[in-house]
Amino acid sequence: MKMRPIARLLVASFTTIVNAHAQKTTKPNIVVLYADDISARELPIYNSTVWTGSNGKNTSDVKQRAKTPILSHMAKEGIFVTTTWAATVCSPSRAMMMTGRYAHLHKWWTNRDLGTYIDEKGKNRVWPLYASSKTIGHIAKEGGYATLWTGKSQMKGADLSKFGFDEGVFTPGGQPNMKDENPFTDFEVEMVKSKKGQKKVKKLFNKDDGKELTYKYYPSKSWLWKPYVLLMNAPNSTKKFEWWPNTNTSKKDYSINTYGPDVELDFALDFIERKHKENEPFFIYHTSHLGHDAFDFLNPTVHSHWPGTPKISWDGKKYTRTEPNITGKNGKYDTNGTITSNGINYHINYLDYQVSKYLNKFKKLGIENNTIFIFAADNGTSKYGKHSPISQRGTHVPFIIYAPGFNFTKKGEQDILVNISDVFPTIADIAGVKIPTNYEINGESLWPYLTTDKKDHRDWIYAHRGPMQLIRGKHVLKDGKGTWWDVSKHQSDLISFPTIDKWSESSARAKKEKKNFKRILPKFNVENNGHDAPN
Repeated sequence: MKMRPIARLLVASFTTIVNAHAQKTTKPNIVVLYADDISARELPIYNSTVWTGSNGKNTSDVKQRAKTPILSHMAKEGIFVTTTWAATVCSPSRAMMMTGRYAHLHKWWTNRDLGTYIDEKGKNRVWPLYASSKTIGHIAKEGGYATLWTGKSQMKGADLSKFGFDEGVFTPGGQPNMKDENPFTDFEVEMVKSKKGQKKVKKLFNKDDGKELTYKYYPSKSWLWKPYVLLMNAPNSTKKFEWWPNTNTSKKDYSINTYGPDVELDFALDFIERKHKENEPFFIYHTSHLGHDAFDFLNPTVHSHWPGTPKISWDGKKYTRTEPNITGKNGKYDTNGTITSNGINYHINYLDYQVSKYLNKFKKLGIENNTIFIFAADNGTSKYGKHSPISQRGTHVPFIIYAPGFNFTKKGEQDILVNISDVFPTIADIAGVKIPTNYEINGESLWPYLTTDKKDHRDWIYAHRGPMQLIRGKHVLKDGKGTWWDVSKHQSDLISFPTIDKWSESSARAKKEKKNFKRILPKFNVENNGHDAPN
């Protein structure tokens, strides 16, 4: 696919949107729910014969498969994409989503390899994405939207108030440094440094019970139970950033039974209600922790992967949630049968429950036909694909768009190629924002494909892990290890493609794609000579 200026990518203007939806008098609301570490294979709609079990290993046990009646309905009534790629790990994927750009521009290569710059004091700092890039928050603001960012930010060292969001609800993973410590929770894995003779020693401790960890982990604060929550520009507050709970009522209610994903969602639903009353279109960027493994403060001696969620049940029409009833203290807790066992399937089930809460809110406010919901994930499942540059293990993620009030020309499964960078120009199209012609992005808007008779979306998709480059078309895939794969036929487990060992026996279309990829890749291959901030 030939790289083109951004003006050529934004082929559907706001006028087109208005013409397509003449009955609408306000811009459509937008919610992007960006889940954490979830491969496409984990969702039942992708019909994989293999998924991830509670122990992190491959399984075909249906008892360990996620149940997603709401997401499955949305995928079938809206659209879901067969092959969507993100980067192989969180930070560069979130940079791609946030800016619509690849790492040759945003400079975030892997979680531990982020481009830097020299600040005014001569110190080496992580390059903040907003320094040279527009963000989806900026685009939404330019389009007249009220904006909320809720969840993890993953924006290391950045001023979170500069991303274009009016309000923020930030759980750990990119929270800015605060002058005061969070006074409400001690659910933290803390690194303690000491000296043993001439040797420096680092040890990890669970602050809740004061005990040293007996297994390998990393310093972290809780984003699940009894979470650390930081608010930005909270309603009725004069502070830019402050710890939550921040009101008498929320302080009274906060306890061991407070679940971080619920807090993120509650603020989102409140924001929706407030902005609806103010007659403002809203854009919500919900970066959930669900899907990410975590330290289990309720079972601190067990090295588990995905701590249990509040129990939920589906009766065929609606969800019922069991109120958590956790008792105990200092590392010894009883969940009293109100929390699930561990497993990524329970995280995905809870995401489905949360999506149902969004849809119920839209219906209650009468805005379900003027709201666009996008669901995706940032990289492959931990223990299976996360970090992996092999084939599409690390890059293949779910992607759903649901917009019941819009006359899409496509429905259900779409056998097309989509990149997470495509969300940025798609939002620009929906918001009616024209991006400057001299501003390069790498995403392509999905709006023309969804609203016209356009037959295809894009010819190739790209990802990376540091200097390792991955690229895929309709027929061949080159992974980060330099292996070429024949992807012309669907595989039941979404991954077992045959390798291409004899190019002389390959099809003419495969050879043509390979030749095109070798022409495309050098433009993005700047990790060695263009690693850090521009200029």
